[in-house]
Amino acid sequence: MKYRTLGNTDLQISTVSFGCWAIIGGFNWGHQEKKDSLDALCAAYDSGINFFDTAEAYGNGYSEQLIAEALGKKRDRIIIASKASPPHFTSDKLRTACERSLKNLRTGYIDLYQLHWPNWEIPIQETLGSLEQLKQEGKIRAYGVSNYGPQDLKECLQTKFEISSNQMAYSLLFRAVEYEVLSLCQDNHISLLCYSPIMQGLLTGKFNSIEEIPEDRQRTRHFSSSRPEARHNEEGAEAETMEAVSRIRKIAKDAGISMTSLSIAWLLSQPSVATAIVGGRSADQAKKNALAADVELETETLSRLSQATEQLKQKMGRNLDMWETESRIQ
Repeated sequence: MKYRTLGNTDLQISTVSFGCWAIIGGFNWGHQEKKDSLDALCAAYDSGINFFDTAEAYGNGYSEQLIAEALGKKRDRIIIASKASPPHFTSDKLRTACERSLKNLRTGYIDLYQLHWPNWEIPIQETLGSLEQLKQEGKIRAYGVSNYGPQDLKECLQTKFEISSNQMAYSLLFRAVEYEVLSLCQDNHISLLCYSPIMQGLLTGKFNSIEEIPEDRQRTRHFSSSRPEARHNEEGAEAETMEAVSRIRKIAKDAGISMTSLSIAWLLSQPSVATAIVGGRSADQAKKNALAADVELETETLSRLSQATEQLKQKMGRNLDMWETESRIQ
């Protein structure tokens, strides 16, 4: 496992990290045995992963509780990132949310506390000031944002407060951050934390056609608005998406690397990227995902992958919201 410095902090985080949303099961993920969730968390840790990303919104705190149960005895050896929901961005509500997460996690501090989505009704100066106060009190070690586009990032940068990270959707199949966000992060020493790095399984290689993809995963703007789960009003990019998947599969075969590891390794080669946040619902998945951290890709392979998905990048455009036409990310 390899590690990188998180933004302007002294925290060293694993380049492959564990996303703790899928382990809650439920509506978005289907049935999940608690034992499998705990085993997945332990397997991730045993594989060298030290960065675990969760949120108060994941199962109303259940995800945080699972981390505490599985890894509580290893608290000083792991880095926990959690997130506050937008309705809690006022000073008093943010403090309450933080205290609730601390209780769920059974810890005295959160390593990285993030703002889950922008809230344009509450001044960012107030919210960041509250985060800084929590940091000064030792309740959090660093703070960052999630799903913040160029406009919102610039507003953060105009304050006196320093954010350490921005968590965004980024993968070979969704490269909208490359238009503006990457350079902003790079210029201001903000680490990019990447969620959906294998695009809900599309980059694992197990789907050869749109028809094979489960209906509940056909929600992003990659798919036609006629799909039952779609929330946008666009024509989608189904042909371009599957063509890109086919090209990536060929490159993975040529390189002798699994599509999953290849896709994550490409992501980790991009500027400002500190970690790829990969979910895992079993110990086996967690172990396999961790292997990508040690993959080194040749320059030619990196170039082929970028070229293979350039047409899809252009079709998807600059909208940083994977799900909605009226972007919630500005």
